[in-house]
Amino acid sequence: VQLVESGGGLVQAGGSLRLSCAASGRTFNTNTMGWFRQAPGKEREFVAAITWPSGRKYYADSVKGRFTISRDNAKNMAVYLQMNSLKSEDTAVYYCAAADRTGLWPSVALRQSGYWGQGTQVTVSS
Repeated sequence: VQLVESGGGLVQAGGSLRLSCAASGRTFNTNTMGWFRQAPGKEREFVAAITWPSGRKYYADSVKGRFTISRDNAKNMAVYLQMNSLKSEDTAVYYCAAADRTGLWPSVALRQSGYWGQGTQVTVSS
C-alpha cells in the first residue's frame, strides 16, 4: 500500500488547513485509514482514524471538536483531515496511515500495519 499526502503548509493560529491522502497499490484489505503527527523531539501520536465500510470515526482528545476526518466514497481509499481553530501546539509533521489488521483498536491497527505516507509539514504561527 502506498500513501501520498498533500495539503500541509503555514497558517496563523486560529486558521484552517485541509490535508489529503490517497492510497494505491494492494488496498483491497485496507479497513482503516488515519492520521498521526510528530512534533520535534516528541513521539508520533495518533490524531484521527476512519474505518471501512462503517465510516466510524475516532479522534485524539486534543483535536476533538476542531479536526474532522472524512473519506471519499467515490474515490476509493482517500481520506481527508479538515483542521480548524489551529493552535501552535498542532505544529508537526502529519503522516497518513493505513491498516489491514482486524480486531484491534484503530490507532493500534494503524501503527502495527506499518503503511505510512512520507509526511507533510503543518506549521501554525502564533
